[in-house]
Amino acid sequence: MPQGLSRLMRCFTVGYEPHPEETSFVDRSEEQTSDGLKVTVAVMSNRESKRFFGVRLAHKGLQPVWIRCVNNSDAVYRLDFFSVDPTYYTPLEAAYVSHFSVGKRLVSFGLLSWLFVPLLPLLPFKLAAARSANRRMNALFKQESFHFGPIPPGGERAGFVFTSLDEGTKTLDIEFVSQEHVRRFNFSLQVPGLALRDTDRTVDCDKLREVTEDELKSWVRQFARCTTNRAGTVEGDPLNLAVVGDRVTIRQCFGGRWDEVEAVTLSTCIKTGRAFLFDSEYRYSPVSSLFVKGHMQDLALQKARASINERIHLRLWQTDLSFQHQPVWIGQISRDIGVRFTPKTWNLTTHRIDPDIDEARDYLVDYLVATRRVSRFGYADGVEATSDESPRHNLTGDPYFTDGHRAVLVLSRTGTDAAFLSWT
Repeated sequence: MPQGLSRLMRCFTVGYEPHPEETSFVDRSEEQTSDGLKVTVAVMSNRESKRFFGVRLAHKGLQPVWIRCVNNSDAVYRLDFFSVDPTYYTPLEAAYVSHFSVGKRLVSFGLLSWLFVPLLPLLPFKLAAARSANRRMNALFKQESFHFGPIPPGGERAGFVFTSLDEGTKTLDIEFVSQEHVRRFNFSLQVPGLALRDTDRTVDCDKLREVTEDELKSWVRQFARCTTNRAGTVEGDPLNLAVVGDRVTIRQCFGGRWDEVEAVTLSTCIKTGRAFLFDSEYRYSPVSSLFVKGHMQDLALQKARASINERIHLRLWQTDLSFQHQPVWIGQISRDIGVRFTPKTWNLTTHRIDPDIDEARDYLVDYLVATRRVSRFGYADGVEATSDESPRHNLTGDPYFTDGHRAVLVLSRTGTDAAFLSWT
């Protein structure tokens, strides 16, 4: 079609071009089997969902999760949609919030709407085209969704559940229910698109040194008390955690909006600045690098709150140890309670931490125990106690005090009651 004619056609129509034949996201799927149920899950990136469904679902806070279930058992199962996401959208609801609305677009221009008066004769054509596109959208969302209802023995079902948006890593606890059983599947899937910061090293898990409980206890007590600057000459925030579990287990256990953080780039600096100016949330805002034995954190997570100025952030470094054949990590957790100016950073600002550093540590313990993601936990000396009358300070000068204990957490992918390690 000639370019001029194409432009003329856009004046009369609404462009809606989904591509449901493109299923490259399935190449990243993960599969699990339990008692005759084979479940395959894949999560669409923002770009993939725009291409597949023809609209920017991420701009509406939506993320399609593709689920396929093959029932090779003798029982009838159904998917518990609430387990996928308690705030999931129905197919037609997801389509409705994505609908084209010419009227809303005009209203959004406010006083500038009068500029469109010469185009009013085109309005009936636009409205008709929008209604047609919205009907096609409804049909596509309905057709591609995971349908409610039983999956009989020998049956199979596949489709999308429309969930709330998560970037970086999507953690899912999916349940299939029969008359007598509940089958649970835990997935932690990478979602392309988030600009994550790469670690400066690679740890070979096959070469980790397995330790006994007594050896682990001794190691926790003797490890360095604090993070440092890159050169290792100045102490930073205290290392108040030891965590046992591989990276996948950590990401599965830290659900509930514990998010990975983005790398420091021009784009993320702009996002951070915008969130700071408008006192708004930025779930994936970068954190500064701290160092342990010359290495920056291998994994950084944070639990965002209503404002970028308030968050709980966690840094973890993998060690050369394993306990019960799972990697051992040393970690630092603190709670940001505000922002202040400082000459010690390139941008002259830093987050102010809650000086009672133990509160953030115990919050994490309570969270993981409450969500039944810890098989064993306890406390051990290692940080060296300091009082609020005589606090120590981190790299940017914030004071902190502590009882000197490290929390020790042995993670569990499946729900379990936690046993206490009496190490103190």
